[in-house]
Amino acid sequence: MTKTMLYRTTAATIAMAVSSACAANSISEEPVQTEQGLVTGVPGALGGITVFKGLPFAAPPVGDLRWEQPQPAEGWEGVRAADSWGDSCVQNPAPERFPVNSATDMPDSPGISEDCLYLNVWTPAETGDEKLPVMVWLYGGAYNEGGGSAPFSQGDQLAAKGVVMVTFNYRVGSLGFFAHPELTEASAHGASGNQALGDAIAALQWIQDNIAAFGGDPSRVTIFGESAGAAMNGGLAGAPPAEGLVHRVISESGNWMGLSIATMNPRERAEEQALQQAQQQFETTSIAELRQVPAAEIHAKLRGQGMIIDGHIIPEDLSVAFAEGRQLKVDVLTGSNEDEGSFTGAFGPPATLASWQQGEAFRWGDLAELGRAAYPVSTDEEAAVANTQPFGDNMSWLHRQFAEYQAELGKNAYHYWFRHDPPYDQGRGNLGAAHTGEIPYVFNNLCAPRTFPGGSSVEQMCGNAAEEAFADQVSQYWVNFAATGNPNGEGLPEWPAVGELGANEAMILDGDESGVGEWLGEAKIELYDAMFEARVAGPLGISDEAE
Repeated sequence: MTKTMLYRTTAATIAMAVSSACAANSISEEPVQTEQGLVTGVPGALGGITVFKGLPFAAPPVGDLRWEQPQPAEGWEGVRAADSWGDSCVQNPAPERFPVNSATDMPDSPGISEDCLYLNVWTPAETGDEKLPVMVWLYGGAYNEGGGSAPFSQGDQLAAKGVVMVTFNYRVGSLGFFAHPELTEASAHGASGNQALGDAIAALQWIQDNIAAFGGDPSRVTIFGESAGAAMNGGLAGAPPAEGLVHRVISESGNWMGLSIATMNPRERAEEQALQQAQQQFETTSIAELRQVPAAEIHAKLRGQGMIIDGHIIPEDLSVAFAEGRQLKVDVLTGSNEDEGSFTGAFGPPATLASWQQGEAFRWGDLAELGRAAYPVSTDEEAAVANTQPFGDNMSWLHRQFAEYQAELGKNAYHYWFRHDPPYDQGRGNLGAAHTGEIPYVFNNLCAPRTFPGGSSVEQMCGNAAEEAFADQVSQYWVNFAATGNPNGEGLPEWPAVGELGANEAMILDGDESGVGEWLGEAKIELYDAMFEARVAGPLGISDEAE
């Protein structure tokens, strides 16, 4: 019998021994039994919510486990007090940026270390018999920062609506996205890279094994996330090892292609990049020697490769898998924000007509004529406005495609376009419905510090009746979807499934104006259809029949 099998047997024996004694006990007052051992939580920010912080869902990925897929967490004797966050994974603080790195730069932020595979649970349940839907958050941060302790994503408000809410840490940067020939050769699956996706799968497996004890229903697990987290959610929706662990997916501003129409990076190319960087930065390509380098130095000097076709978790370019119906049969709610690219206007001088026209080949390639029709620009002022739009428009197109693919499988599928402009503090610049701008509403956490780059005003939104009503609307849609696979509910504007929308319609999320409305427009839809054909479908051999 292996150590893991012995541990699981021992944990199961303990669970059976205490289950009859503890079944009727209050989760807020008595220890909860997990496979690793007994844990106690602490009161949440709202009455009736219990929080369990810093629960290990995998072994520390340190030493010889650096860059390995996550291994089982060790158990403990006695009762563990789950009253403090686990360390965030190795990343760079950003205390001078606005908004700051919300995982590292808050007053109660935990430390930073490689020993970071911890999760947190918010539950409104009194006993383990309630079988509430489960929502699991994957943070964004360009695959390079983030953590489950960030104030904006703390789950009290969602839990108060009747879900068990989970956040967790996954490895970021080159410690979480790193393919290498030696790792591939040592792998039982002939794969490497996507360590962060492995962390997500390990957290989801922990949830399957343990969440019932916290009042959650392991057969109703919804993953939701934004930007890089949304891209990972799109990846998990196509990942065979996630089968049975995920039942519904919410992707906010990202899918398996990332944030733009593109093919996925294959492992072989990522391995070449890793070898070149390692040799240049450390004068060695040996995994054993690289494991001796301090983690902070690895993070600083080696670039993370992002989500790749690793050969196991992601066995093929997922655009092919989705087009041919090999993805997971999960319900989806997916969409993005109208002004996703507004933050890019802060970098460099404003666009002019001349610079816009000079960038046509880069943006559109051989599709420049379609690009001009979609974005008719004839003045410097029009160029400055149009310059930030393609980033968000192509992203919105990606989400519509995600929803339509799942609808073709017979699953529930809903597409939104978030168009609400929150207030901004004077001097911060008005970014409109910016990248990350929906997050305070999704979590109904208007009083929490914001996450980069959508730094809307906490002061003007906290306690603002209209903003609070919209946050209640959006968060209730998300909770309803997690509970039933359908976001609709009493008192909410009707949200049709994607198959009930016209070709140029989307569900607009915009306060009192929420409802079905005009989407991108025919010229933009034609442009992005053509871009997908030229840049993805054609090179990958995706046929019209498959689409």
